[in-house]
This record gives sequence, structure tokens and C-alpha cells, in this order.
Amino acid sequence: MTAIYLLGRVLFFLLAFLVFYTYLGYGVLTWLLVRLKAGSGVVDAAVGAGWPDVTLVVPAYNELAYLPDKLKNCLEQDYPAKQLHLLFVVDGSTDGSIDYLKQIQLSLPNLKIIAGERRLGKVAAMNQAMRQVSTPITIFTDANTQLNREAVSRLTRRFEQAGVGAVTGEKRISTLGSEAAAGSGEGLYWRYESFLKKLDAQLHTIVGAAGELFAIRTSLYEPVESDTLLDDFMISLRIAGRGYRVDYAPDAYALERPSHSVAEEMKRKVRIAAGGFQAIRRLGYLFNISKYGWLTYQYVSHRVLRWAVTPFCLPLLLLLNIGILTEPFVTAKAPKDIFLWQITLVAQFVFYFIAYIGYRLENRQTRWKLTFVPFYFVFMNWCVLLGFARFRNGNLSGVWEKSKRAL
Repeated sequence: MTAIYLLGRVLFFLLAFLVFYTYLGYGVLTWLLVRLKAGSGVVDAAVGAGWPDVTLVVPAYNELAYLPDKLKNCLEQDYPAKQLHLLFVVDGSTDGSIDYLKQIQLSLPNLKIIAGERRLGKVAAMNQAMRQVSTPITIFTDANTQLNREAVSRLTRRFEQAGVGAVTGEKRISTLGSEAAAGSGEGLYWRYESFLKKLDAQLHTIVGAAGELFAIRTSLYEPVESDTLLDDFMISLRIAGRGYRVDYAPDAYALERPSHSVAEEMKRKVRIAAGGFQAIRRLGYLFNISKYGWLTYQYVSHRVLRWAVTPFCLPLLLLLNIGILTEPFVTAKAPKDIFLWQITLVAQFVFYFIAYIGYRLENRQTRWKLTFVPFYFVFMNWCVLLGFARFRNGNLSGVWEKSKRAL
């Protein structure tokens, strides 16, 4: 057995462990750590009370189709009306959004509008909006999402916990039984993410807010670079890096439809992946575990490995497995455990074949959900590789790139 063969085996098990840890092991380990912490009696003390003034910031580029429902949804919140301020940012919109909001503003004094002629992008719009916010709490939400009636009050209550600098709500995907594979897979993915976020919050802090619904202490906001792709992630992680917790409120949620098609979901995922690599470069200081402790553990395990390591492990595992089975034929001396490597290779091919079936069925009305998880898993990681290529090519822009949602 050659040294190269032994090295290949060790590398294969190392990469397989990284994949397992990223998607399952981290959740198991964090669950155990949370149980240990619960038994230690550590409690975050509550401070303050009452209902502070809140500004609900809604970036809405060419979202006229959603604005009536969004406004109605905002006004139906169970929060005291006089303390809930609405700020819609519609820079560069050409679909009549500006005229519509100005008409509504005549009878709604708590509504403010930022309506420049140029399309500056979401990040620039948020930076501009925050200069006009004077309330102690700011909540960001997307125009195409619907919030549960208690969302604002439940997010705001979380700030009564000492040390909480931001709070993220839960993103929920509304899917139908006949939805395309991308939509069903997206829903499964977010349900698993919600489970991990609950564990993250119980252990220490969330590592990345959901842009569809998250809140911050206004005083902690720092202007974000205009070319930032993941504004919600950067804002929340920088707040966490300053020593504050980012809490999770699963009882405050934003409901939206899945992407219209796999092509639309791919466009969104590739952008997120490119933004992930951009964020890793800008948040390099968070790798200092001696300074950031639990935050570094959570950031690396939950985000960095998923974005920058595991997607590259998957093709390497396949190539290594093929190489390990090829080497004995070169040396004409097969090892005793060759059957094990044959099984792992067959298992990989079967998994990718099921994922391929899911891809073929992506837009057909089918209830064969067995294919959804393998398909979406491969799909996500393929998008990361495409996102890395986009990041390396420097094709980054903070200008909004809307993905079409299912009706």
C-alpha cells in the first residue's frame, strides 16, 4: 500500500468529516452545548419595559404589486400605532410606486418616503434611510413578505434582554403540494435553518440575520459598503463583533413565496454565495477565537464551512474515491477494504443520480419528495461554486437583483 494511497484515504475521511460536521455534526454538538449551558443556570437578565418608538424600514424597488398588501400588513400590527413609524425607500422606481405611496401619505402621517430618481441599490438606500431614523429600534423587512400580526411587538420585546443588539425573525416559505422542487427544497432548508438558529441563540448569538425581517438598536447601525451583497449578514455580524448578542424570535416571522423556478432560485443563491465570500473577506477579524470565543466557533462552523469549505469537499470526495479504487489496479494488489471504497463510490453515484432526477422533475407537478433534499443539497453547493467564480471575477454590485417569486 503506497504512501499516496494512505494519504488519499486520510484526506477522504477528513473531507467526509467536514461535510458531516457542517450539515449535521455542528447541530448535534451545539445541541449538547446548549443542554450543558441550560444546566449551568446562566440567565440573561431582563431590563426595561414599555413600548419604544419603532421605525419599520421597507426597501421597495418597483414593488407596486406588493405595496397595498405590505402597507395593510404593517398597519395591522398589534403595536401601538402612534409609536410605529413607516419608512419606504423606493429610489429609482418606475412602476408608479412613488405616486402610490405619496397618495397614501396624505392620510397616513407616520409614513415617510425616500424617493430619489436614481436606482442606487438596497445598501445605499438603507444607508440613506438610516440617516432619517430617530427611533431607538429599527426593523428591516422586504416589500414582498407578509409579517404575522405580532411580529413588531415580539421583536421589540427581545431588546429588553441585556446585551441584545439585534434580533432576527424567522423566514418561512409558503409552498404548495405541487410546488417545483426548488420551492419545496427551499422550504425544507429554511426549516432546518430555523432549528439551527434556535440553538445558536440559546448558546450565544445568531450568526446572520434574515433580511426579510430583522431589528437592530438604531444607535448600533454602521453604514455598510455600497457594494455589499449580504447587508443583513454584515450588519448583524458587525453588531455581534462589538460584543452584542443577535437574538432569534421564531414567533415573529416573514412569510414569502418560493422562487418562481430553479433558474430564479439559482440567480438568488449565486448572489448569496458571492456575498458570503465577500463577507468572509471583510469579517476576517472574527477568526480570532481568543478574542471572540463562542462567536468564532459559531461563525466558522455555521457559515464559513458551509460557504467556503464544504462545497469544494464534495467533488474532491468523488475524485478521491475514484482514485483510491484506481490505485490497486495500478499496483495489482488490492487492499482488504476495497469493498468499503466500492460501497462509498456507489453511494455517491446513487445520491447524485437521485439529485439529477430531482433536477429533471424540478418544474413538474410531483409528490416524489424523496428527490427534493438530494437535489437541493447539490443545487446549493453548485451555486456556491458559481458564486465563488463570480466573487473571484469581481462581478459584485449592491444594485438590487430581484428574483421572481412564485404566485
